[in-house]
Amino acid sequence: MKTTTKFSTLHEAKNQFLYSSLSKSLSSASTTKQLHRIHSIIITLGLEKSSFFSGKLISKYAQFKDPKSSFSVFHQVSPTANVYQWNSIIRALTHNGLFTKALGFYGKMRKLDVLPDKCTFPSVINSCAALVDIEMGQVVHENVLKMGLGSDLYIGNALVDMYARFGCMDEALKMFDGMPERDVVSWNSLISGYSANGYWVEALEFYNMSRMEGIMPDSFTVSSVLPACGGLVNVKEGELLHCLVEKIGLHGDVVVSNGLLSMYFKFNRLVEARRIFDEMVIRDTVSWNTLICGYSQMELFKESIELFLLMVKRFKPDLLTITSVLRACGHLRDLEFGKFVHEYMKKGGFQSDVTADNILIDMYAKCDDLLASREVFDRMMCKDSVSWNSMINCYIQHLNYDEVLKLAMIMKVDMKVDSVTCVMLLSVSTQLADKELGKEIHCDIIKLGFDSDVIVNNSMVDMYAKCGLINDSLKVFENMKTHDRVTWNTIVAACAQSGDFTLGLRMINQMRTEGVMPDAATVLGILPVCSFFASKRQGKEIHGCIFRFGFETDVPTGNALIEMYSKCGSLKNSNQVFDRMKVRDVVTWTAMISAYGMYGEGGKALRAFEDMKATGVVPDHVTFVAIIYACSHSGLVEEGLACFDQMQKDYNLEPRIEHYACVVDLLSRSGLITKAEDFINSMPLKPDASIWGSLLSACRSSGNILVAERVAERILEQKSNDTGYYVLASNVYAILGKWDQVRMIRKSIRARGLKKDPGCSWIEIKRTLYVFGTGDKFFEQFEEVNKLLGIISGLMAKEGYVADLRYVLHDVEEDEKRDMLCGHSERLAIAFGLLNTEPGTPLQIMKNLRVCGDCHTVTKYISMIMQREILVRDANRFHLFKDGTCSCGDHW
Repeated sequence: MKTTTKFSTLHEAKNQFLYSSLSKSLSSASTTKQLHRIHSIIITLGLEKSSFFSGKLISKYAQFKDPKSSFSVFHQVSPTANVYQWNSIIRALTHNGLFTKALGFYGKMRKLDVLPDKCTFPSVINSCAALVDIEMGQVVHENVLKMGLGSDLYIGNALVDMYARFGCMDEALKMFDGMPERDVVSWNSLISGYSANGYWVEALEFYNMSRMEGIMPDSFTVSSVLPACGGLVNVKEGELLHCLVEKIGLHGDVVVSNGLLSMYFKFNRLVEARRIFDEMVIRDTVSWNTLICGYSQMELFKESIELFLLMVKRFKPDLLTITSVLRACGHLRDLEFGKFVHEYMKKGGFQSDVTADNILIDMYAKCDDLLASREVFDRMMCKDSVSWNSMINCYIQHLNYDEVLKLAMIMKVDMKVDSVTCVMLLSVSTQLADKELGKEIHCDIIKLGFDSDVIVNNSMVDMYAKCGLINDSLKVFENMKTHDRVTWNTIVAACAQSGDFTLGLRMINQMRTEGVMPDAATVLGILPVCSFFASKRQGKEIHGCIFRFGFETDVPTGNALIEMYSKCGSLKNSNQVFDRMKVRDVVTWTAMISAYGMYGEGGKALRAFEDMKATGVVPDHVTFVAIIYACSHSGLVEEGLACFDQMQKDYNLEPRIEHYACVVDLLSRSGLITKAEDFINSMPLKPDASIWGSLLSACRSSGNILVAERVAERILEQKSNDTGYYVLASNVYAILGKWDQVRMIRKSIRARGLKKDPGCSWIEIKRTLYVFGTGDKFFEQFEEVNKLLGIISGLMAKEGYVADLRYVLHDVEEDEKRDMLCGHSERLAIAFGLLNTEPGTPLQIMKNLRVCGDCHTVTKYISMIMQREILVRDANRFHLFKDGTCSCGDHW
C-alpha cells in the first residue's frame, strides 16, 4: 500500500515537472520552428487534447500570426465544452484581425450552451468595436449584464472603448460613470474616444480629471491628449503636457514623440517640431511622414522635398509620404521632380489608390502637363467624383472648355456628378458668358437635387449676373431657403455689375436688417455701389463697420475706401484714409493719383506719383493711365508727355491703346488739335474709336468743326459697340446742321440693337435719393422747380448769359431749344436742391454723362447768383462751382 502511494506521488511529481517544463518551453518559444517541435512533443505525449496545452498552443500560434494553426489545434479538440479553449480561439482570431470569424465562434459557443466567462467578453467586445457592429455590440453588452459581469474592470474598459469607437460618446460616458472600479486603461479609453471623435475640449477635461484622481498618465494617455491640444491650438496645455512627458520619461516612446511632433506643427512652431524630430532616439515612418507633411502644410514645399530625399536613404516611405511630396511638387510647379516621384512609386511597387491618382492628376495639371494628367486619369481602374472633378478642373485651368463639357457628358452617364462638378460647370458658363449653357446646367442641378445646396446656388446667382441675366440671378436668390455671407456678397456684386445700384443699396440694407455680419468681401462689393451713387453717408456708415469689424488694416479695403470717398466728393476723406494706411501697394497709390485727377489736382497727382516711386513701389499700366489723365484734366501737357515717355524708358512698359487715348486727350483738351492728330497718325497701334473719340470731344468743345467732321467719319468707320461714340459723331453733325447725317446715325444705332444711355442726375437730401431724367416733368415739385429755373434764367440774362444752342441736338425752333436746355437733368437736380435745402448749404449733384458746355456755364452763374457751392460729378471728373468759377478751369 505504501509502495503504491509512493509510486503515485512520484508519478504526479513527474507529470507536474513535465507540465511545468512544457509550459515554460511554450512560453519561451521564439520561432515557429521551436513551436512546432514543442507541439510535436505534446502530441507524442498524448497531451494535444489537454485543455491547458491546447489553449496555450492556440494562443502561441496567434502570437506568431498563424491563425490557421490556431484553428487546427482548436479543431483537434472540437467539440469542446471547455470555456478556456473557446476563449483562446476567440482571442487568437481577434488578435489576428479576423473579427468576423471571432464573432462567429462566439455565436457557435452560445449555440453549444458553453457559458462564457469574464475572459470571453473583452475579445468579443473588441471584435464588435473593430467591425463597428453596433447591433452585435449591444447584444454582447446585454449578455454581459445578464451574466452579472457588468462590474468587471476589464469588460467595463472594453465596453467604454467599444462605444467610443462607435462614436457613441454618451453611451461610453454612461458606461464609464457606472464602473465601480477604474484604472488608467478606463481613463485612456474614454479620453482617446473623445479625442478620436474630435471632442477635444472634453478630452482635455477628462485628462485633467484623471490627474486630479491621482492617475499617472502613460504613453497611451499622452498620445490621446496631444491631438486634442493640437486641434484646439492650446499652446499652454500642450507645453505643460510636453514637460510632463520629459518628467515621467515618456520622451523615448516613438508614438509619444510623433504626437508631440504633430502638435507643434499644428501650433505652427517649426523650431520646436524640428527639435523634437532631431532628438528622437527612434524614428519610424510616421515620424518622417509627420515631418514632411508638416513642412508641406506650412508651405515649405522645397524643404519637404529635401526631407523626402533624406528619408528614402533610411526608410521606405509609404503612400502618405509620397502623396504629400507630390502635392509639394504641384505647388512648386516642379515637373521634373514630380515625374521622379511618380517613377519612384512605380519602381517601388506602390499600389496607387484613388487618392494618390487624384493627387497625381492635380500635380501634373499644376505643372502644365495636361497630357500626363489625362494619362493618369485614363489608366485609373476606379474613379471617384474627385477624380472626375480634378480632371475637369485641369481643363478649366487651361481654358480647354470643350474637353470640360465632353468629360461632363461622360460623367453624367456614370452618375458621378456631385455639387462640386456643378459649381465648376457653372464657372465655365460664367467664363464663356454662355447663358444657354448656364440654363442647361441649372436644369441638371434641379434634376440631381442640388438646388438646395447653398454653394451651388451662390454660383448660379453669380453665373446669371455675369451672363447679364440679373432677373434670373434674383429669382435664384429669392428661392434660396438660406443665405450665407457669400450669398449676400454675390448678389450685391451682381447688382453692381448689372448697373442696378438702387437694387444694390436695397440688398445691402436688407442684409444688415437680417443681421448678417459683413466681411472684407462684402465691403469690397458695397463700396462701388456707394461710389456710383456718391452716397457718402452710406459710405461713412460702412467705413464705421470696417473699423468695428477690424478690416481697417486690409489693403484692398483701404484702396476701395479711397476710391469711394473720391467718387463721393470728399477728396479730404480719401487723403485721410491714404495717410492712415500703414501698407500701401500699387493700387493704393494709383487710387490716390486717380482721385487727384478727378478733382483737377494735377500738381498733387504728380507729387504722389514721385512719392510712390521714392517708396519703391513700381507703377504699372493702370498707374500711367491715372497720371496722364490727371495731367490732362489740369492742362499739364509737358508733364503728361514726360510721364508717357517714362513708361518705356524707365519701366519697360509697352504703351497700350488706353495710354495713347490719354495722350490724345491730353493734347486735344489743351487745344493742341493738330498735334493730337499728328500723334494719332504716328501711333504704332491702329487707332480705335476711343482714340478718335478723345479727339472728337475736344474738337467739339473748341469749335474746330472742320477737324471734327473728318474725325466723325473715322469714328463711324470703326463699327464700335459703344453707343457713346456714335452719339458724339451725331452731335457734331447736329452742330453742323447736317440733320440727314444725324438721322442716319440714329437709325444705325437702332438697327444694331444699341441703346443710348439717357441722361440723368441725382441728389441726396435728408437720406433720400432724388433722380431726374432729361426733360423729366413727372417728379415731386415740378412746378416749383420750373418756376425757379425761370427766375434764375432772368437773373442770369442780366449778368450777360446767352444760351449756347449748339448743345441742343435736335432739329427744332430756337425757343424750343432753350426750353430743352432748361430741362437738362443737372439743372433740374440743382433747382430741386436749392428749393429743399437751407440757403448757403453746399449742393452735390451726380450725373451719369458728361456735363454739356451750356450747363457748365449755367452752373457757374447759379453758384454766383445763389451764393452756393455746387459740386458736380459727371462721367469724367468733379467740378466745384463757387462764386462763378469752376475748379476744372474749363479742362473737362
